[in-house]
Amino acid sequence: MSHLSTVEPSESLRHARRVARVGVIAALYAGLTLVSLLFLGSLAWGPVQFRVSEAVCVLALFTADAVPGLALGCAIANLANIVLSGTGMLGMLDVVFGSLATALGAWFTWRNRRRPALALLGPVIANALIVPAYLPLMLQGIGFYTIPFTNIAIDGAYPAMYVFGLLATGAGEAVVMYALGLPLFRSLSRTTLARTLSAGEKNDLPDPAERG
Repeated sequence: MSHLSTVEPSESLRHARRVARVGVIAALYAGLTLVSLLFLGSLAWGPVQFRVSEAVCVLALFTADAVPGLALGCAIANLANIVLSGTGMLGMLDVVFGSLATALGAWFTWRNRRRPALALLGPVIANALIVPAYLPLMLQGIGFYTIPFTNIAIDGAYPAMYVFGLLATGAGEAVVMYALGLPLFRSLSRTTLARTLSAGEKNDLPDPAERG
């Protein structure tokens, strides 16, 4: 009994800390995304996007809790965007599949955390492959009838729209992850926040040689 009484509080405290980290990361991602949507408009959401909040996906280099945290934050932000953009129920595609892309990208980042430059490809690849699969439906729902910057009708041109979305989404995500995310990671690595986030994780910190 005495042994159990010493272990249970420790486990409870560890669980509480993980839940708190997930909540804080979710709130951070959702808040930054909504700010981006309000100030950048279609540049933060649409066929060509630079969602600057994606830069905080680098938190998955420090803690596995960033995976559910970022996915939850993405779901919250995309739910709010349904109201802001007027996409209606079509916006649920972004809630479900956009959050899935964020979760898979963050998981890849966590799994490859020892090699940050490679790890940050996770969000780029996940978003580039998944988002264009449902984006044509959403674009038509809010009044886009041609592939952006072209005269090609979206209706009946799904393969062309997918290729356009893959390139545009991938390029925008790559700019955010490597121009904003990588410097953010390097800055955070020099702070106590890095060790605070990775407390309790095995092989917690990325390889110092790759922090640059």
